[in-house]
Amino acid sequence: MLIGGNIGDREHYLLAARAVIEKNCGCIVSTSALYETEAWGMKDQSPFLNQALEIETDHSAIELLFCLLKIEEGLRRKREVKYGPRTIDIDILLFNSETISEKKLIIPHPLMHLRRFALECLNEIAPDVIHPVFKKPVRQLLAECTDPLAGNKIN
Repeated sequence: MLIGGNIGDREHYLLAARAVIEKNCGCIVSTSALYETEAWGMKDQSPFLNQALEIETDHSAIELLFCLLKIEEGLRRKREVKYGPRTIDIDILLFNSETISEKKLIIPHPLMHLRRFALECLNEIAPDVIHPVFKKPVRQLLAECTDPLAGNKIN
């Protein structure tokens, strides 16, 4: 999954999200470094801080989604403008090797391969994981990504 935000104390919101994810969703197995990236989709806003997480969960994908939506709400996420500023955003990028296409959930994340910031974070913790639709490893998707918005590794 990918967590990120660009409002307020960004590191605090990512830390809080990780703590609540671990408490309510599953064990965090690995985390990428933090990456700062200019906003994608709606450019006239502050840069985002992003981080990829790998978790082990007993939840189904849809159960995990609803758990994550509650976490976003608890961390004051407002859904006012598409791609707009937010305290926290939590996206499920991949769920094992499953493909899911439901009204509320599409896995793999349908824009993941177009977003360098997501791929950079994910590549750090799962470079060899195969995208279940494109049948390519994350490292190859990153190498082929044409998104010019490269992230700056913070730590």
